[in-house]
Amino acid sequence: QEQLVESGGGLVQPGGSLRLSCAASGSIFSINDMGWYRQAPGQQRELVAVITSGGRTNYEDSVKGRFTISRDNAKSTVYLQMNSLKPEDTAAYYCQADVARTTDKTIFYRYWGQGTQVTVSS
Repeated sequence: QEQLVESGGGLVQPGGSLRLSCAASGSIFSINDMGWYRQAPGQQRELVAVITSGGRTNYEDSVKGRFTISRDNAKSTVYLQMNSLKPEDTAAYYCQADVARTTDKTIFYRYWGQGTQVTVSS
């Protein structure tokens, strides 16, 4: 059973930093795009950052220059380094990965993590 397990959320003061991690496990043949989304109460889930298997990145405008997405392909893990955090960054953060399984190597399925809460408050 493939799954994504997140860690690293918590409470931080404005201006502080947090690092989120998300590890994929199971019968994984390859992973294409990996990304982070967030959802605040009463809001739609939005893309925060995405990274391709080749390392190309894309960011939502409000986090550019503050957040950095990276991945370790050997560990099937994606990271989100969040600096200069603001109260408006408060949300549940979800990781996403497009995974091809060893049983059907040419088909990619989108998997989601369980979510980790990030709260930015003084």
